[in-house]
Amino acid sequence: MRTNLGKLADFGTRSLVTHALMAASLAGAITAGLFVGGELGLVSFVALLNFTAGLWIAQSIHSLGQELNGGEYTGIIDELTERTGTGSDDGQGLDTGRLARLGTLIAFVTAVSLLTSAQVLAGALFSIAVVAIGSIALVTAITGFLISLGTAYDESAEKWAAESDRHRREAAGSRE
Repeated sequence: MRTNLGKLADFGTRSLVTHALMAASLAGAITAGLFVGGELGLVSFVALLNFTAGLWIAQSIHSLGQELNGGEYTGIIDELTERTGTGSDDGQGLDTGRLARLGTLIAFVTAVSLLTSAQVLAGALFSIAVVAIGSIALVTAITGFLISLGTAYDESAEKWAAESDRHRREAAGSRE
């Protein structure tokens, strides 16, 4: 048992588990909202959608914390491709591919959540759901952008520090 829990020490593994839970709870929310009738369907939809949202925000904070601590994390797609051996990393500038994947994922999850909410919720509840879903999408997008921007800044600072050190060594060598 201890060896299985030890696998969760790896940030990528924890992210995969969190994403799997998010996918399952979102699928459950959509299923409950569209196919379970009455108050049970309504309450199940709202509860599972809220659980998905909480996991989404937690994963965003988890990712930001990993990046701030100097860890490497380029997104769930790269985690999956690294495990299958098809990943690539050029380490150049702002990771626009990651931002595009994140934007696509946010747009898809937001659209599905809003469309399902429109079918399940009415009146003021739907208005509240729109604001809540939009807020979560915005926070996730901002966090993803900050992670990408921070990574690009760190890479640039390292590059310039190395270049500066190289110039100092060359200047010191030419004086001798």
